[in-house]
Amino acid sequence: MRAHAQAAQATQLVDWITDGGDNQRTGWNRDEKILTKDNVKNLKLLWKLQTDNEPRALHSLLPVLVVGRLKTASGPKQVGFVAGISDNLYAFDVDTGKVIWQKHWTYEPPAPPPGFGGGRGQPQPRDPRHLGFLRPGGSSDTPVIGPPDAQGRRTIYFVTGDGMLHMLDAADGTDLQPPFKFHEGKGWALNLVGNTLWMADTYAGISIAAVKLDDPQHKVMTYNAGSGGAWGRRGAVIDSQGIAYSTTGDGVYDPTSDPPRYGNSVIGVKIDGNDLKLIDYYTPRNWDWLRKRDLDPNNTPTIFTYKGRELMAASGKECRMYLLDPKSLGGADHQTPMFKSDLFCNEEVDFQDAGSWGALSTWEDASGTRWVLAPFWGPVHSQFKAPIMNSPAPKEGGVVAFKVEEKDGAPQLTPAWISRDMHRGEPVVIVNGVVFGYGSGEYTGQSFADVGLQFDSTIRASKGTRAVIYALDAGTGQELWSSGDQMQQWNHFSGITAVNGRVYLGTYDGTLYCFGVTP
Repeated sequence: MRAHAQAAQATQLVDWITDGGDNQRTGWNRDEKILTKDNVKNLKLLWKLQTDNEPRALHSLLPVLVVGRLKTASGPKQVGFVAGISDNLYAFDVDTGKVIWQKHWTYEPPAPPPGFGGGRGQPQPRDPRHLGFLRPGGSSDTPVIGPPDAQGRRTIYFVTGDGMLHMLDAADGTDLQPPFKFHEGKGWALNLVGNTLWMADTYAGISIAAVKLDDPQHKVMTYNAGSGGAWGRRGAVIDSQGIAYSTTGDGVYDPTSDPPRYGNSVIGVKIDGNDLKLIDYYTPRNWDWLRKRDLDPNNTPTIFTYKGRELMAASGKECRMYLLDPKSLGGADHQTPMFKSDLFCNEEVDFQDAGSWGALSTWEDASGTRWVLAPFWGPVHSQFKAPIMNSPAPKEGGVVAFKVEEKDGAPQLTPAWISRDMHRGEPVVIVNGVVFGYGSGEYTGQSFADVGLQFDSTIRASKGTRAVIYALDAGTGQELWSSGDQMQQWNHFSGITAVNGRVYLGTYDGTLYCFGVTP
């Protein structure tokens, strides 16, 4: 009987093999069979894994990926994977939290640009904890795992800080193919679409890169929007036509310049022969005001279908929500969205401690209602109201939920609920009517009264508190459970994972926490 139950449970285990769960970056785990609204109150700390990953600047561990049933030397197992900023990759047994294999890569680090240190004009620090948080170096990309090959092997794709793409057997970490140069920079979560690998990038002279894995020449295709870097934490987002979209950072909008420049925008590119070609873009009319106040759109958008129509939701530090049509992102003038919301946070016009950061998420409930959720930092805007305002009211951050509704024949986003207060609300995942989010506990200030703008990351690191995970009712935002004081440190630009009855989150000190319920 016990063997039968274990076999039945194994057949229910699902994969979570890319950041956000899919290439549309929805954050919706629609196949989860274990976590429910009824049992999340029973979540307990199952184990914690202390890795040997050393922080670089403020970065440490990245979001966890999971293969529900992986062939290993000791039989089929549910295996998790977590990358560390210092060019580390760990595979662990989900049941025990024990490391199955780990890899660490070394290389000659690229020369830093001028002023890349503890502050402007300061030399490069030797201790990576003192590095500037804008350019930490190391491996900042969340890996992606491919489907089984003919032998049943799963490939995990990972880019180290020197820009090398490594293709490893997920079962034991051995190289399945020789590594090759992809792209240096501050890369974000990788996408695998068919046989093409995508990466949005920052500080690399490009906005997005792609490579066809079956190309024997490994030609890397790139597109440069001519602006600041891409900051969306879940990387690029891919629509049904294979167009890859990314937000761009602070910069000038001038499509007539040579080359053209698309700062503070959403751009869409597609493979054309052996190159990336700009297909479409959207730029807010107030782009220059955003640029001057450092309010770039640093969220990964999400793509979804509403009443048979593909739509995109986007946001950023200004703290508005946009609905865009992938068939014509900004209309004929590239500056007219389908819908633009009122400000929902950042009333203070703050570039560092407020705004919506990271990534948007979306899901559809049993009644067919489509929801879009945005994390945010700082208090809710005083003029923004939702039918359900949970308490304590957000002062340090939280999550806001919108419903997609139709008005006068056009889709719009209608506020539905605002979560309780979280210390810096971060991107969420949705499982069976439960929203799993967290407050990072990070101190996000970048400028100080005594030293001005200061990039020595240890200043911020010393002021962090602790990360707290929250399980919320996806229909109301009501708190169902929290991790309370069980996590001992904060994190920076990471992400939460919820799959197969377990919830994972890492912290600055290299500790990976696993909370779970008994099926």
